[in-house]
Amino acid sequence: MLIRKAPDVRSSEITPKDVYLRRREFLQASAAAMVAAGFGALPGVSEAQARVKLKGPIKKSSFSTTEKVNLYEHVTSYNNFYEFGTDKTDPKANARNFKTTPWTLEVEGMVAKPAKYQLEDFIKPFALEERIYRMRCVEAWSMVIPWVGIPLKDVIDKVQPTGSAKFVEFITLHDTARMPYQKADILDWPYVEGLRLDEARHPLSILAVGIYDEVLPPQNGAPIRLVVPWKYGFKGGKSIAKIRFVDKQPRNTWQVMQASEYGFYANVNPQVDHPRWSQARERRLPDLLATTRTQMFNGYADQVASLYSGMDLRKNY
Repeated sequence: MLIRKAPDVRSSEITPKDVYLRRREFLQASAAAMVAAGFGALPGVSEAQARVKLKGPIKKSSFSTTEKVNLYEHVTSYNNFYEFGTDKTDPKANARNFKTTPWTLEVEGMVAKPAKYQLEDFIKPFALEERIYRMRCVEAWSMVIPWVGIPLKDVIDKVQPTGSAKFVEFITLHDTARMPYQKADILDWPYVEGLRLDEARHPLSILAVGIYDEVLPPQNGAPIRLVVPWKYGFKGGKSIAKIRFVDKQPRNTWQVMQASEYGFYANVNPQVDHPRWSQARERRLPDLLATTRTQMFNGYADQVASLYSGMDLRKNY
C-alpha cells in the first residue's frame, strides 16, 4: 500500500491513526527485512558521528544573512531525507554509515562539456564560500544554516549548456544497498528536483558540500546537495549523483507524488496556504510555537522576485 505524505509533515499528523500505524508497521518490517538480508542493524541516534573539517580556504560571502545561526545539533538532528527514513530523527540514525567516498557526479544532457567527475575533481576549480541562509520547510519550521559550497552559476558556466537547455535536473543517488529506505515503496526513486536555468544561475543558488566549515554530514545530503534559499526545503535535492540539462520542465518527485499540493516552483509564499495548513507563520527551531512571520520568497524577495515577473504565483506554486 502506498501512503503519500507531505515532505515535511509527520505521518501521524496528516493521516488517520489506523493508516499511520499500518505504515509504521510496514516501515519497521522493511527495516527488519533489510537486516535479515544482510545489511546490518541500523545504528542508534545516540551514537556520535565524526565531524571533519573542510580542506582549503573558505570565503565568507556577502550574501549571508546576519540572523542568529542555529546550533549544529539543530541542523543535524532534525532532517527530511526519505532515503534514510520518514521521521525527522531517522536520517541521523540511519545514514550514519553512509559511504560517500569515492563519489561520482555525472553531468549530461544539453551541455557542451558532458562528463563524469570524481567529486574532488568536480569541486577543485571552484572557491568554497560560506553562505548563511534562512531555510524554510513547507511544514512551517525553519532554521538559519551556515552552508559551505560553490555557486551553481559557476558550475553551469563551466559545463556550458547549449542554447536549447532551459532547465536543470538534479538526481539523487539510487542505491538500495547504501540508501536502505529506497527498498520501501515510499517515493518514486530516485529523488528528482529541477530548476529553470535562470533560477539555477541566480547568485543565491549553490551546491553545498559542508556546514559550519565542516564536511556535510550524511543526514544533511552528503556529499553534495542543492541549496536554493528562497524555496521550500523539499526543493533541495540531496546526495546528488547526476546533473542533467534539458529543454523541458522536469517532473520533480513531490510534483509526481502529490501534484495538487507540490508544484515545480516551490517558492515560499505566505499568501498561499498549503491545502492542509497555513504558511503565514513558521516555527524557528528550536522554538515550539510558530511565532515567526513568514516572508515572501523567505526574505529574499529583493534578490529574486524579478525572476517571476508576470507569473501567477498561486498557479505556479
